[in-house]
Amino acid sequence: MIPLLIALDWGTSSLRAFLMGADGNILERHSQPLGIMQTQPDGFAAAFALVAGPWMARWPHLPAIASGMIGSTQGWVEAPYCRNATGAAEIARNLLTIPVGNSGFLHIVPGLAKDAPQAEVMRGEETQILGALAITPDLADSQLLLPGTHSKWARLADARITDFATFMTGELFALLRTHSILGRLQNDLPLDETGFETGVTAARDGDGISSLLFSARARVLLGSLPASASLPYLSGLLIGDEIRSALAAGYGKGRLAMIGAPVLCARYRRALTLFGIRDIHTIEGAAEAGLWLIACQAGLIVPEPTQETMS
Repeated sequence: MIPLLIALDWGTSSLRAFLMGADGNILERHSQPLGIMQTQPDGFAAAFALVAGPWMARWPHLPAIASGMIGSTQGWVEAPYCRNATGAAEIARNLLTIPVGNSGFLHIVPGLAKDAPQAEVMRGEETQILGALAITPDLADSQLLLPGTHSKWARLADARITDFATFMTGELFALLRTHSILGRLQNDLPLDETGFETGVTAARDGDGISSLLFSARARVLLGSLPASASLPYLSGLLIGDEIRSALAAGYGKGRLAMIGAPVLCARYRRALTLFGIRDIHTIEGAAEAGLWLIACQAGLIVPEPTQETMS
């Protein structure tokens, strides 16, 4: 198949590159640990050349598009956010274009922000959400959960992102595990995953995470929780409280779908079951589908390849 687009999912820790053909089919892919936290401020051009340079050398007229933290203040260049309710058309109209050697250009997806009822931002997730809609159009009026270091819950209406909220669940777990007394009981013991459901249930039936966190230690000291279950219990507390808070805020009403790593999605699925939510569709390939959709909306894709593209 003839390549039509170079698409980059460029986040905090990794850079994934896709060479895409007709209908968004992936012809080749590369991945490097060259996220914005692993790349020096003057090294983004070199990172781009590493993953996309051979493609651009062979097909110099291919358009290139990138989403994620590469457009943040710590990235290559800051792309101003789109604000409030947003769909693919608004995102596509606000791409930021920068030159990338040999007369080529990289189009950076702007991300999304809102001011009320509280300040929120996302970079990269908006592309995944739009990709999920492209893959599964009947999600146009639904809720989406994107679990991760900073989990996102998004509300969709008429194929537009109308609201979203962020939960720092993954980062809080990493901090508490590494830098608090709560992480010391597990030591080198094998993980007892029964503690996860216990933690989710405690958070589901509680009034908030602050008063529950220390129970990850107290339960072990009092003999009601094995030390080997302390970290799974802590994970369950944090994920359970995220779900409890999101549902209380109205997320999760109606159809709910997830986008994320399969292992993490499976963990959230276990937790959601304890809240009585079982019909959850998991979507794969959302980032690349979203990049293709935005590129099409922006007019970057040439339907019929030119002679230069084919050479």
